[in-house]
Order: sequence, then structure tokens, then C-alpha cells
Amino acid sequence: MPVVAAAGYRAVAMDLRGYGASDKTPRGYDPYTAAADVSGVIRSLGASDAVVVGHGWGGFIGWSAAVLAPRQVRALAAVSAPHPLLLTRSGQRKAVTRTAWFQLPILPERRLLAHDGIHIERLLRAWAAPGGSFPDAEASRRYRAALQVWPAPHCALEYHRWFARSRFRPDGRKFTAQLRTPVAVPVLQLQGAQDPAISPTATTPPELVAAPLRHELIRPAGHFPHEEAPDLFNTLLVAWVRSLAA
Repeated sequence: MPVVAAAGYRAVAMDLRGYGASDKTPRGYDPYTAAADVSGVIRSLGASDAVVVGHGWGGFIGWSAAVLAPRQVRALAAVSAPHPLLLTRSGQRKAVTRTAWFQLPILPERRLLAHDGIHIERLLRAWAAPGGSFPDAEASRRYRAALQVWPAPHCALEYHRWFARSRFRPDGRKFTAQLRTPVAVPVLQLQGAQDPAISPTATTPPELVAAPLRHELIRPAGHFPHEEAPDLFNTLLVAWVRSLAA
């Protein structure tokens, strides 16, 4: 955030619904509501549109917003988040397996809360590049504290549950059909070369983006390139944002 702001841009971070300081509502963890949340936050800040940067499920929602709320998305940087239509392919087996485990009732929430959230740290470490320093003690403390606030663990898992369960419902089929509409704004796809959850070969095919599409692979990083290789990540992100005005 300070690097983006220092480069001369207005930098704003929003917690997704259910995370951090955002409302933890009983419902609303589908991409339609989440895209509307992103659109609403942009407009509430007095802007007509913005460059949207999202990691993981934030990237999934960024892709969704670029199609479902296109007027508010000037460009999209999707971090460790291939196009949603690629997520069920065989190369994403580990991510799909984890999502399948999250479908169980109550047990995943209890595990995230148990032993002062140590499982959260284990998840972060398992999805980071092997032998790296992320998460350090302070990062672990902050992530664990954020997901110890009930019902944050339940809300976080609801995104996974919608994604899996919607495959068999009309709303999921409708979403899949809508996401076949090519994204009409520039896209930067950033991925860690050592990501054990999302295959680094999961590059978005050009037919899904009807605008400049750039793919950058950050070799020292796993699933969290903005945390594991922040200097390289910031350099690539700021250079891309500047190129949008060229």
C-alpha cells in the first residue's frame, strides 16, 4: 500500500465481506454480491472506476467484477488467481481438494480456531514457497488474530462452499455462462512459480480477455507473492499500472 501510494496513486484496501473489519453477514458470499460490494466501495469513495487488485479469492472476485460490474473496473491485477473458468481443471487439483474438505460442516471452522489458530499458520506455510521466510512470527500473529474473530472462519469458508455447491445449481451455471464473456479491460496475471495450490501454468487464454493480457511469473514465491517477494511484486505492479496511462 505505501509503495503504490508513493508512486502517486490513491491506494485503498477493502476487506472482503466476512473478513477483517467488514461486516460478517449470514449470506452474501457469492460472486454476484461480492462484485456488487467492490463496485459499491469504489463509488462510495467518489470514484467512477478503479484498478482492482485481488489475491486468491480476492482475485476470483476481481475477475467476477470485471464482467459483472464492468463500469467500475478500469483494469484488473489478479494475483494467484487464474480466470474462474480455469479453477476446476486438473492442474488445480490441490486447490480443488482443499475446497472439497471445506465443504464439511463445522469441522473446518473448529480446526481453524483450535490451538490459537495454529492451523492457519500451517496453511500459510504449506502454500508458500518451500524454505522461505513467510510467514514470520508477526505475519502469523496477525493472520491468526484476524481469523480468530468469530464468525470470520465461517464467513471465509462460505466463499469456498458457494464455489463448490453452485456447480449443481442454476446460479452457478448462470455464473459460468456469464464468465465466458471476455473481460474488456487490461489484465495483469501474477503468479508464484512455486505455488503448490495454483499451477503456474494456469495462464488465462486470450479468448477470455478482449484487451491487453500480461502474465508475470514470480520465481521466488509460492501462493503469496505479495508477501514472499514484495519488492519484485511491487515493481511489477507499479510498472504495469503506469503502463495503463501510456
